[in-house]
Amino acid sequence: MATGLGIEAIQKGYKVSFISMGQLIQTLKTEEVTRKSQTRMKRVRSSHLVIIDDLMFMAMDTREANLFFHLINDLYDKASIILTSNKGPNEWGELLGDPGITTAILDRILHRAEVIHFHDDDSYRMKHRSSIFMEESVQI
Repeated sequence: MATGLGIEAIQKGYKVSFISMGQLIQTLKTEEVTRKSQTRMKRVRSSHLVIIDDLMFMAMDTREANLFFHLINDLYDKASIILTSNKGPNEWGELLGDPGITTAILDRILHRAEVIHFHDDDSYRMKHRSSIFMEESVQI
């Protein structure tokens, strides 16, 4: 869904950045020392729409959480943000480790937000691939 919205935005002439949370954190951590990271973050910060995939997939240390907060703060009121996550905002505190940073990030993210929650416990990617796991196997 996030990718589809991003493609639609591009087709309407908007600048869109798509980045996974892992790539984002690595890029933020190396932004001060590598030109590649500086270029990528300049592109992210100048986008009309930023899509961050797999938010809160793994825990962040304090430095990473601070870098993420500063990015969200930079984007706040300047860009639209789409976040995908398999964790609800109520679980982010334990992954960010700092209640103050968690509150500040959530305050900016959830202000004027639309939250779409999929309640299906099954993997969306695997939902239509059940035939791979049928009892019958290929015989050689």
